[in-house]
Amino acid sequence: MTDLKNIAVIGTYLPRMCGIATFTTDLVNALSSISGDANCWAMAMNDRPEGYAYPDKVRFELSQNQVGEYRRASDFLNISLVDVVCLQHEYGIYGGATGRHIIQLLRGLRMPVVTTLHTVLKDPSAEQHEVLGEIVSLSDRVVVMARRAVDFLRDIYKVPPAKIALIHHGIPDMPFVDPSYYKDQFGVEGRRVVLTFGLLSPNKGIEFMIQALPAIVAKHPDVVYMVVGTTHPHVKKSQGEEYRLYLQRMARKLGVDSHLVFHNRFVDFKELCEFLGSADIYVTPYLNESQIVSGTLAYAMGVGKATVSTPYWYAEEMMGKDRGILVPFQDAGAVAEAVIRLLDNETERSAIRKRAYTYSRNAVWTQVARDYMTVFFEVGAERHRRPRPPFKTKTLREEKTSLPEFKLDHLLALTDDTGIFQHAKYSVPDYNHGYCVDDNARALIVSVTAESVMGEEPVLLQLQKRYLAFLGYAFNEDNNHFRNFMAYDRTMHEERGSQDSCARALWGLGVCSAFSRDPGCVALATTLFHRGLQVVEHFTYPISLAFSLVGIHAYLSKFSGDTEVRRIRAQLAELLYGKVVAYAKPDWPWFQDCVTYASGRIPQALLLSGQWMQRGDLVEMGLRILDWLLEQQTIDDHFSPIGNTGWFVRGGGKARFDQQPIEAQVMLDACLLAHQMTDKEHYANAARHVFHWFLGQNDLNQPLYDYTTGGCRDGLQPNGPNQNQGAESTLAWLLSLIAMQGFESGQKKLQYVE
Repeated sequence: MTDLKNIAVIGTYLPRMCGIATFTTDLVNALSSISGDANCWAMAMNDRPEGYAYPDKVRFELSQNQVGEYRRASDFLNISLVDVVCLQHEYGIYGGATGRHIIQLLRGLRMPVVTTLHTVLKDPSAEQHEVLGEIVSLSDRVVVMARRAVDFLRDIYKVPPAKIALIHHGIPDMPFVDPSYYKDQFGVEGRRVVLTFGLLSPNKGIEFMIQALPAIVAKHPDVVYMVVGTTHPHVKKSQGEEYRLYLQRMARKLGVDSHLVFHNRFVDFKELCEFLGSADIYVTPYLNESQIVSGTLAYAMGVGKATVSTPYWYAEEMMGKDRGILVPFQDAGAVAEAVIRLLDNETERSAIRKRAYTYSRNAVWTQVARDYMTVFFEVGAERHRRPRPPFKTKTLREEKTSLPEFKLDHLLALTDDTGIFQHAKYSVPDYNHGYCVDDNARALIVSVTAESVMGEEPVLLQLQKRYLAFLGYAFNEDNNHFRNFMAYDRTMHEERGSQDSCARALWGLGVCSAFSRDPGCVALATTLFHRGLQVVEHFTYPISLAFSLVGIHAYLSKFSGDTEVRRIRAQLAELLYGKVVAYAKPDWPWFQDCVTYASGRIPQALLLSGQWMQRGDLVEMGLRILDWLLEQQTIDDHFSPIGNTGWFVRGGGKARFDQQPIEAQVMLDACLLAHQMTDKEHYANAARHVFHWFLGQNDLNQPLYDYTTGGCRDGLQPNGPNQNQGAESTLAWLLSLIAMQGFESGQKKLQYVE
């Protein structure tokens, strides 16, 4: 089993109330318990926007009705280097007509797929037949839990027998105990218990068991019928508790309401086993034959219950050879006769219990997990012998616009085979200051997102790999921090960089993970991104939190279901918001008494977080800060950013110079995002004013952008532009130009907007 290191199971997952969720959760836990060093985790389907409070085993969530999330989920599985995917299929848990959205996910996968079919229809509609056929064709193996399902797949769906695996529905490994052992826990000590459990819905046929109760009670007055389980969420949403109330009214009318007990809740595994243990007889009076598997019946037989059931397909198979008593559908008299027979004859009841228990030993979860692992190894070996066409990542394509020419000349001049140099003397790289993570992270973003302007140019991919390699080398495996500064001789200056440099690295890696077209770059970027996230909980400075959040939102724009990253996003957003709210005043909505560098990242991070997390308070604060920053940095209808010679001190006024290109770039991002979120034109106008600061619409009417080199001057000083064209300034210009290209062409992908 050592060759399988990463197993992903797709389905619903507890605490969502759903039979598939229980199965998926049990399967993941069972695989984890027997798979040694292998990492087994779940990808969970959500049927509501807020999702569920999943345990750590759930690493990715997706909304069932959002088809785009299925494609991103397949990318996430590929990037995560999953060895095998195990899909739990039921038409109703996936979006699209007849659940066809799941096909989009399967088509993008490059690893073997084993699909467990929880429903195999004898008379499918044309669409149901088509969807299942497509799923089977995209799966390396399909698992069913009944021999009848094997026959259906072979005869109706024309599935080759070699592609089908028969594996039992898993059951808990419980001892064979006397029912009296558990009865006192439920107030039924000294009484004979007939039990039905599972999510309540009208197709369960419980009314026929209640109709049988008068005859049973007349013969055995100590009988109590316990119905355990909450109403199915989808039934409750559409019909409320109408079915349960109907059953209660029926019991009162028949005079057996004192013999009927409802436990109206979704019980956990331990309590379920105790309920099962307390039962003398288990009943499944389902209404028709079209049920190919029943987890409740498997559980009941697995703990050695004498069972009475209608002859649906799974019950016929499981209860053959005197492992239970089958009765006709919708026949209360037959149900009463069977229950009375078992209560009258303890010898027969005990024999049925033992036969059911013995038959089910091969279905305990540990054995079922081993059977799945055997199938996983088989499909892995088959795929190795007969590989499928290679996986290809999706690319980001944007339309070109008529803004200033996009030139890579100066970026290439600043870049050697190690990375991008920090500084330049005029337009010539300055080797004395070497390299830094800050600039290589920004350069990585430029190399990835420039495809929106230039298309898939080979040089961009070469640059992307160079800057990403720098970040990989700068990452310190010993402490999960990025070391920031590297000398020209490639020696690192420190063991860990600042919070800001680590945060900017996460920003670059998040963008690369989301928008790179190269699978290798996406895989490395995602790995480094997750490793780097391990230190963000220690970040304290708001600007660092903001850069981290922008990177996280870039990543989540593609992998929105990554539960771990979403949790970290929520933590950082709350921390950033708390720091601002704790200090902000009506006339000073800031987190301290001085506004320094990259101030626009704060509102951008709050706006992104507020939108994705549906937090109006974060959006409100983000817009408030952005409006205030625009007010402070707008003079005579042009952008005049806070200078870094003195910054902006509360009560002391704003420094006019040295104005830095990074301030324009971050404000541009914030304004474009605010426009996309609010559709207010003044944010679009503000974005244009900020962008034109580079082109000469500034305090000195002199351009910072150098049309001849494609670089950007390092700042606006009282006597004119600083003539040096370092990395930070040039990258700020290129990022701004890319953003404006996207804005003017109506593209929004690079703003990480939902």
